[in-house]
Amino acid sequence: MTATPVPVLVGCSHGTDNLEGRAAIATILADVARTRPDLDVREAFVDVQQPELPDVVTGALRDAPAVVVPLLLSTGFHVKTDVAEAVDRPGAAAGRPMGPDLRLVEILAERLAAAGLRPDDAVVVAAAGSSDPDAATAVREVVAGLAARLGRPVTVGYGSGAHPRVPVAVADARAGLGAAGRVVVASYLLAPGFFLDRVREAGADVVAAPLAPDPRLAQIALDRYDEVSAEAAATWSSTVASAGA
Repeated sequence: MTATPVPVLVGCSHGTDNLEGRAAIATILADVARTRPDLDVREAFVDVQQPELPDVVTGALRDAPAVVVPLLLSTGFHVKTDVAEAVDRPGAAAGRPMGPDLRLVEILAERLAAAGLRPDDAVVVAAAGSSDPDAATAVREVVAGLAARLGRPVTVGYGSGAHPRVPVAVADARAGLGAAGRVVVASYLLAPGFFLDRVREAGADVVAAPLAPDPRLAQIALDRYDEVSAEAAATWSSTVASAGA
């Protein structure tokens, strides 16, 4: 019997027109490939950029099972619809999104430290946001983890889809500050792009850098892949793949 090939890892991000953001996201999959040279690592997008996710999954399934790893920080429409539809076929499976994860909390704390966080600063986590209540729950878990890590209160603001919006969260944080305090934003965003640009316009004194690049993001992605790779392999066969090509 011919052994089932090792599943392809399809790293799927939202896509952006921001060149700096594209480069930052690309580092995640570059780190994945460097860490696991045995894997076939492919890139896909759900919006803005090419190649599109369904096309990449179809191409991968011709050769091997496929595991889609959402390079997204929480669940929502893209995970529950775009990713779910792309893997709704034999030989394909989807991993969990990147967050919540304690390693993301560690990166946020380090970004704040690098930005010069002071003891009397107010901290606001800025997240992209989603109307999906599961996404808000995931973000709150990260916010709680960051508050515990820092030993101080941390609030949250969203770019869209949920409330409060980032400018409101920043204004509320400022209202509770003493004379020497600043509002410092932790960017719970993978990379520069539209949402980070809006965060920088929200009135904070300091905006910390986003999460990528950081090698721990690749480790999270590989964990998500490893969790479901056997599931993808269990339903793949060369006959099924050829029939679906």
